[in-house]
Amino acid sequence: MKRSTIFLDEELEADIKYIAKIKKMKVSHIMREALSEYVAKEKEGSKPSFIGIGKSDSKDISETHEDNLFES
Repeated sequence: MKRSTIFLDEELEADIKYIAKIKKMKVSHIMREALSEYVAKEKEGSKPSFIGIGKSDSKDISETHEDNLFES
């Protein structure tokens, strides 16, 4: 694990400390959890919209793609 420093405005810091107190967790855990969720959502949104629109029962597409493209 790597240490990192961030700057928070006072209201956000107070909110995070409050959540940590209510959940009986460390502030650092709350921060890691929040950042992990944010990054996961960003990764989901970064995929091109056309990914996953096709469906095939073939399991060897990567091996036979040229044959499939040039079928007559």
